[in-house]
Amino acid sequence: MKKFIEEFKAFALRGNMMDMAVGVIIGGAFTGIVTSLTENFINPILSFVTELKPTALRISPNSLPISYPNL
Repeated sequence: MKKFIEEFKAFALRGNMMDMAVGVIIGGAFTGIVTSLTENFINPILSFVTELKPTALRISPNSLPISYPNL
């Protein structure tokens, strides 16, 4: 078991593993920023400009209706 832990430690501390961990953390933070920006900034502007609730907005590419919140 000790050998397994030593090998895992060597694997986890390699550069690739650390880069991936940093990427996951940055990705999670970026997701939160984009979600907040959309919900608190873009959606209210769209609601004000169109005078509609965001759930009422629809687009129909190729005759397939897609509601705005599903995008």
